[in-house]
Amino acid sequence: KEANVFSATKDGEAVAVKIYRTSANFKRMYEYMAPDPRFTGLKKTKMNIIITWAKKEYRNLLRARAARVRVPTPIAVTQNVLVLEFIGTNFQAAPQLIKSDPTDPQDFFNRIMKEVKILYKEARLIHSDLSAFNILNFNDDPVIIDFSHAVDPNYPDSLRYLKRDIANVCNHFNNKLGLNTNAEEEFRKCTDKN
Repeated sequence: KEANVFSATKDGEAVAVKIYRTSANFKRMYEYMAPDPRFTGLKKTKMNIIITWAKKEYRNLLRARAARVRVPTPIAVTQNVLVLEFIGTNFQAAPQLIKSDPTDPQDFFNRIMKEVKILYKEARLIHSDLSAFNILNFNDDPVIIDFSHAVDPNYPDSLRYLKRDIANVCNHFNNKLGLNTNAEEEFRKCTDKN
C-alpha cells in the first residue's frame, strides 16, 4: 500500500530494498505519527513525512533487533529507501503466513506470541499492524515484518493496538488452522507485570 519491496544484492548477498511511495497517503502517515511522543515537532510536508516514516521503520527494527525479536535486520535508510536483511533463500522470499501454513500451527502460534511479548516488554514497541500478512513463514520459523506502524507503549491508546494485533493473529490461527486460542488470555499474558 505505502511501499514497494525489491530484492537486490549488496556485496554478493541478497538484500531487500523497500521504497516508500511518494504518492502514499502522507496525511494518514502524519495523523499516525503526530501523537507519538518520539515525533514531536514533525513538519507537515509530504516528503518530510514520508522520509520520517522510513526512518521510523528503521529505528523500530533496530529496537526490535536489540531485544532479539525475530525481524529483518535493518541495514540502511536514506530518504524514502530502506535496505533490510533479505528473508528467504536463493532470492526466493519467504512466504507470508497467510500463504504458507506452518507444519505445527500451535508451536508457530506460541512463538509468535512470545515475540509479541518480547516486543512489548523488552523492545517497548507494539507492532500496530500485525496480521498473517506481516508474518513470514521462513522454514517454519516466524519472522515479523513491516514495522512502520509500530508505536511506543506511551502512544495514546496503544493497548488498543496491542489487543488488535493479538486478536488478528488468534483469529487467523483459529479460523484458518483450527486452533482454539483466546485473544483476551494472550493479551493478559503479554501485559502481565511478571
